[in-house]
Amino acid sequence: MNRIPHYIDGKRIDAASATAPVFDPATGLQQAEVVLAGPADVAEAVRAARAALPEWRATSLSRRADIFFRLRHLLTERRDDLARLITAEHGKVLDDAAGEIARGLETVEFAAGLIHLLKGEFAEQISRGVDVHQVKQPVGVVGCVTPFNFPAMVPLWMVSSAIACGNTVVLKPSEKDPSAAVLLAEIFSEAGLPAGVLNVVHGEKETVEAIIDHDDVAAISFVGSTPIAESVYRRAADHGKRVQALGGAKNHMVVMPDADLDAAADAAVSAAYGSAGERCMAVSVLVAVGDIADQLVGKVAQRISSLRIGAGTDPDSEMGPLITAQARDRVAGYVAGAAGEGATVVVDGRETPFDSDGYFIGVSLIDHVRPGMKVYDDEIFGPVLSVVRVDSYADAVRLVNANQYGNGVAIFTRDGKSAREFEFDIEVGMVGVNVPIPVPVGSFSFGGWKKSLFGDSHMYGPESIHFYTRSKVVTTRWPDASESQINLGFPSNR
Repeated sequence: MNRIPHYIDGKRIDAASATAPVFDPATGLQQAEVVLAGPADVAEAVRAARAALPEWRATSLSRRADIFFRLRHLLTERRDDLARLITAEHGKVLDDAAGEIARGLETVEFAAGLIHLLKGEFAEQISRGVDVHQVKQPVGVVGCVTPFNFPAMVPLWMVSSAIACGNTVVLKPSEKDPSAAVLLAEIFSEAGLPAGVLNVVHGEKETVEAIIDHDDVAAISFVGSTPIAESVYRRAADHGKRVQALGGAKNHMVVMPDADLDAAADAAVSAAYGSAGERCMAVSVLVAVGDIADQLVGKVAQRISSLRIGAGTDPDSEMGPLITAQARDRVAGYVAGAAGEGATVVVDGRETPFDSDGYFIGVSLIDHVRPGMKVYDDEIFGPVLSVVRVDSYADAVRLVNANQYGNGVAIFTRDGKSAREFEFDIEVGMVGVNVPIPVPVGSFSFGGWKKSLFGDSHMYGPESIHFYTRSKVVTTRWPDASESQINLGFPSNR
């Protein structure tokens, strides 16, 4: 049985006695086991990161930038290998795996501009003979905890900015698909990153808590479900750490009566069922405004009938399995309970036959959904699209703004006035206008509002530079000896 090791201080480490199984979601068979870190393993990873910090922090910005340029080249060269590894453990189709690597590369490219990003500020003569300048310095050792659904992209989102800013990192990927993180660490090393700057430990709740609780860890970045994100935020804050914790979502796609319904149906199917709905930016609620609902639902249902679901390695597959049997069964439970709550199951994914024993389920379309139903209120994280019918634009805005989540939202319309008002009115962190999955490019920042984010900094982009650095303000004066005097009055800048 293949064992997936930790990566600490530039070396693969396989000394743990506890392990967890890693399955192939397309077959349901165990394909590897991952070693799990206890507190001692976490302490060793933090020690390595702490030891590497002084030299890495002192490394010139041009040298750091050179590493990121080489990293981008190597990741591009190894994209196919990394995509196959993601598909083998996560189950998503190869094109989707390659797509997440491409989006991760955007943040590598952003981090390569660190010489510009880390510039400080300077003001001369704020008082006679007195100058002030401000510099950005790293926070120290950063703990990064990433989810199963993007085993390469989200680590790159966190690690790239953290390391570019001069920090060292202990990364804890999901134990369900951990191999991509180890390969990423090795590619960073191949690009020239010194040993100990990026360390990878595997584990579950105990491992995360050990990272949060360690005195030498200064900041925590987390992506996961809302209950766990809130727990991580509170625990890290109680330990006096800087923390960003991105939680769950219930992303709405509002379709106005004037929208191109064919384009909207295409977008809804793509955004709801891509990667089997296991995306925090997946559209899970289709909001039909006015009298277009019957027509829109019919168009979506028609497109569903031609979707090809199968192993991610099959080039004909458009959607793969879910990550675990438990995830598949949970999704099936929401579909099973929808009719009893008063919704209409238009397409029941549980009825789709599969030859494999993998964690497959078909896509579901559920109409006449309302707030208060579990299928609406909960983050399902699977291939289920709910349709809510509303009478007006104002009703659509009230529906979205009343939801506890505020991650992503989209509006489909031909009317510029409606689009502009929607952008202004909506209480959501990422908004798409005729764009169903409005994930920002790498030079902007990713993050939601309300219970989709705990903390005040979004991920990657400019806000990540703020999160992974501390500002230091230096006030300088070079007086002549004759100017020295004792003055107990409050200092003045006059």
